[in-house]
Amino acid sequence: MNTQIKFTTPEEAVKVIKSGDHVHLSSVASAPQCLINAMCKRGEAGELKNVHVHHLHTEGPAPYADPKFEGIFQLDSFFVGSNVRKVTQSGYADYIPVFLSETQKLYRCGAVPCNVAMIQVCPPDKHGYVSLGTSVDATLAAVECADCVIAVVNKHVPRAFGQAMIPMSKIDIFVEDDTPLVEAKFSEPNEIETAIGKHCAELIGDGATLQMGIGAIPNAVLSQLGNHKNLGIHTEMFADGVLPLVEKGVINGEAKKTDPGKMVSTFLMGSQAVYDFIDDNPGVLMMDVGYTNDPYIISQNDNFVAINSALQIDLTGQVSADSLGTKFWSGAGGQIDFVYGASLSKGGKAIIAMPAITNKGVSKICPTLLDGAGVVTSRFHVHWVVTEYGAVDLYGKSMQERARLLISIAHPSAREELDRAAFERWGSHHHYVKKYMSEK
Repeated sequence: MNTQIKFTTPEEAVKVIKSGDHVHLSSVASAPQCLINAMCKRGEAGELKNVHVHHLHTEGPAPYADPKFEGIFQLDSFFVGSNVRKVTQSGYADYIPVFLSETQKLYRCGAVPCNVAMIQVCPPDKHGYVSLGTSVDATLAAVECADCVIAVVNKHVPRAFGQAMIPMSKIDIFVEDDTPLVEAKFSEPNEIETAIGKHCAELIGDGATLQMGIGAIPNAVLSQLGNHKNLGIHTEMFADGVLPLVEKGVINGEAKKTDPGKMVSTFLMGSQAVYDFIDDNPGVLMMDVGYTNDPYIISQNDNFVAINSALQIDLTGQVSADSLGTKFWSGAGGQIDFVYGASLSKGGKAIIAMPAITNKGVSKICPTLLDGAGVVTSRFHVHWVVTEYGAVDLYGKSMQERARLLISIAHPSAREELDRAAFERWGSHHHYVKKYMSEK
């Protein structure tokens, strides 16, 4: 097998991009910055116009989204990350609402064209395979569908297994760049996050398969699971919090029905320790997002526990997670994929976990969502809701009962106002007054 590569420069590689093209960038830690910068130089030189850029969340700068490139680059992301939030909210960039599970389908069914895929891979092995490393997600679909694939070969990209492995023959142009991958650092959970972590951990039994997102709350949950047994991971992403549990043997995947003994993920975001962990590790499968986030595959694992977060929840259980009022904050991500999948799992639990109030002291449990806010998890999908004040199960509960349960885990400073709102909404029937207000 000839694994010799003919490298070109980033500047030469991006010459394949034409005005009007749709360009996919690999996501999170794997955004190919050297190609992005070379593409933007072409934009500055007036060589391109109306180039559509697509990606999930990316770490690092996103210069193509700068207002100065209006008419040159149009970002239509599948998820609004912090690096493009301001420009998206101001209208210079835009967002395509889509379930994370279906981001790959946008390319495969042709709803979104893909002319050029710009990705990062590890150096080839002796069989001529490279790995997409930390970002398989919709990138594999982009590689399959693109007219031209440009790959940055980077020795820092971990050689991850699963569907991350692709033959070199899928790549048209190779560029070499050994810039280390962007690392994400997480602070230690505070008192509130630890309390939320404890409430969630109490809902997780031995033998459960877990999905959880990124940030302080997932890490707080994981830090409480040291005495659990035979946990499995089937998730869209994981970070540093799982590593101590793997070392302890708590996470071994033995109870999983799908991919037993393996940790399954579609992208990663963490410290170098996480990237080192998946490198050459047959115990981790990095898979297509159409697989990891398929609710029916998720549901085949008994006792599946999905933990996701929210910006706001109203008194009927509607969960807003992608927007604050009319301002887009993130995206649907995989929340519904996993909420639904966990709900269908035998003994499964879908959990929405969040602090009761924001840093500015605003209650996240509210009478109604902010005007214009999007519902990600509907009142029909919602099951468990957890704050630092406890855990409540809304499934099978009436609207008035839901209101009472949610008020019980709201921040004490907000409960009186929430009670009043519930009374105004349902109190005219006097039933709410007799049944719930008398309990106060």
